[in-house]
Order: sequence, then structure tokens, then C-alpha cells
Amino acid sequence: MKSLSRCLQTVLVIGALACATAHAASPVEIAQSELRQVVQIVTVSGTVTSPQSAILSPSIGGLVAETLVDAGDRVEAGSIIVTLDGELARLALERTVAEETQARIALDDSKRRLAEAEKVGPQRGIAESEIKTLRAEVTRNEAALEAATAAARQQQAVVRRHEVRAPFKGVVSRRLAQVGEWVNPGDGLVELVATEGLRFDFRVPQSYYARLTEQARIDLTLDAVPDEVVPGRIQSIVPVKDPGARTFLLRVVTDALHSLPVTPGMSARAAIRIDAGRDAVAVPRDAVLMYPDGRKTVWVVRNEDGKPVVHEHRIQAGLEFDGVVEVRSGLEAGLDVVTRGNEALRDGETVLLK
Repeated sequence: MKSLSRCLQTVLVIGALACATAHAASPVEIAQSELRQVVQIVTVSGTVTSPQSAILSPSIGGLVAETLVDAGDRVEAGSIIVTLDGELARLALERTVAEETQARIALDDSKRRLAEAEKVGPQRGIAESEIKTLRAEVTRNEAALEAATAAARQQQAVVRRHEVRAPFKGVVSRRLAQVGEWVNPGDGLVELVATEGLRFDFRVPQSYYARLTEQARIDLTLDAVPDEVVPGRIQSIVPVKDPGARTFLLRVVTDALHSLPVTPGMSARAAIRIDAGRDAVAVPRDAVLMYPDGRKTVWVVRNEDGKPVVHEHRIQAGLEFDGVVEVRSGLEAGLDVVTRGNEALRDGETVLLK
């Protein structure tokens, strides 16, 4: 009998604890529904592009004497990339410089003789015709000197063209010619890509063109660094990019590239914030429960007889943005909604607010 009495007491205690547990208020966290401007987040993929890219080539033909760079090398603007064999060009320059010197000496001599003849004059036996001849000789020598000087400058330019220089600062992506090869004008020697002022190019569906402005906020993410998001700004919107795909070009730049390992050709993503043109009730994303049959509900906390009681509201959800969900119908602004602890609530249940 004592054993039976102890069993009954144990059952009663367990039952009492179960009842107490069943009637204990569920702890929940709440937030308030509010009226907000609706923003549509459009995610597009794109590529990091360089503002400058060029295949450097010589303007004269010649034999490649030396290549001073290789793929991956960084170069400054004006630095020598490739040199061609310029021995013959330098010899020709020496000849033209010597001819210029000869022309200058001849001009100086003719000017001296003309000055002496004009000083003596016809009164001392020098005919006027001889003076005119000396003047013509000076004119010819002046023209000869100009021609020799121009020839020397031209040959200096030819010599300089045996050195191919970087037109801008960048990195060598490819070396296209080797030492000992003969190259003609226009043949590719080196491909150079600028690594400063990089841009992000995205192809955006044409349906967003009318609503996209240059003031739109852009969040950039590199696929190589997916955990880091940097703000971007629109540099340009090109109306026609790919008529067949019905897209347009969106070019974005950012001031935060120094913090990212970025090179041209990398893939990137952009989250574009586009004003939806309307205000609507919004609740935190965690407040919305989704069911397999497609229903979406929100638990609303109301004060009933001094106690917080929850009621389920079926809603029609719209866009998601900034951690909230647009509620198109089924809820009004200014209500307390459950954001934590809403998974196992019952309609009319009293809850404990955290």
C-alpha cells in the first residue's frame, strides 16, 4: 500500500509539473511593423574591366634585340618595353648630324664672304652682280641647313622608334614577341593592361532602365572575396549594349579598391537598390513564417486584459530589402509582431515578452 501511495504521489507531481509547463507563457521577441519606402534589390553579375588595354607594336620594322618585361611585370608610363636592333639607324643619324654640321659651316662661310663683299662695295672693284651671287649662295646654304636639320631630326625620331615604351602605367598580360624575331610595323609585341581606375561592368535587364538613376546605391562583391562588400557608384549608364539579350551596360566604380585584391577579368556581383515608387508596411524578415502550402503568416501581439496575447495574421508578402519584408495586405503599421519564438505559437496564447 505504501508503494502504491508513493506511485500515486509521483504521478500527481508529474501531472502538476506538466500542467504548469503547458500553461507557461512562451518567451518571444517582438518588433514593430512600420511604413517604409519600398526598395527593390536587383542582383546582377559582371566583370572587372580596365580603362586602358593595348597591344603595343612598333611603328617601324626591325629585329627584336631585347625584351625588358615578361607577363606579370608592372611597368610605369614611359618605361622601355622592347628594343629593336638600331645600329643602322644610329649610323644614319651620325651621317645626318655630320651633314647638318657641314651645312652650318657652309652657311657661316657664305655669310662671311657676303659681309666682306658688302663692306668693300663697288667702289673698290667688287661688282654688284658678284654681291648678288653671294647673297643667293647664302640663301641656298640657309635652305640646305634647314633641310639637313630636318633630316637629322627625322633620323633621331627613327632611332627613338627602335625603343617601344609603355604609354601608360599597367601590368604586362602577354609577351607576344621573342628576341631575334623580325617584326613589321603593327605587329604585336606586348599586351599591356592598366590596373588603376578599374571599373565594374554589368549587363542589366532592360526592364530596369527607366527606374535606374545615377544616384542609386550599389553594393559590390567580388567572387574572389565573397565575404567583403564595398559601396560603389554609377559612372555611366549605356542605353544599348546587347539588343539581342535585351540588356544595357551599367558601369560602376568604387573608391575602396585599395582594400581588395582586384585585377581585370575578375567576376563580380552588384546589388542595385532601385526605388519601387511606393510606400508599404514592412516587418522584419524573421517575423514572416512560410508554410509548404504557400501561406505566409505573422504573429501579432496584442494587449488583452493586461496580458500580451498573440494572434496569427495571414499576409501577402512583397519585396524583401534591408532585412525586412514588404506586406502588401493583411497587416497595418504600428503593430507588435513576433520575431523570435514564433515557430510553435497557438492563436490566443499568452506570451512572455523578452
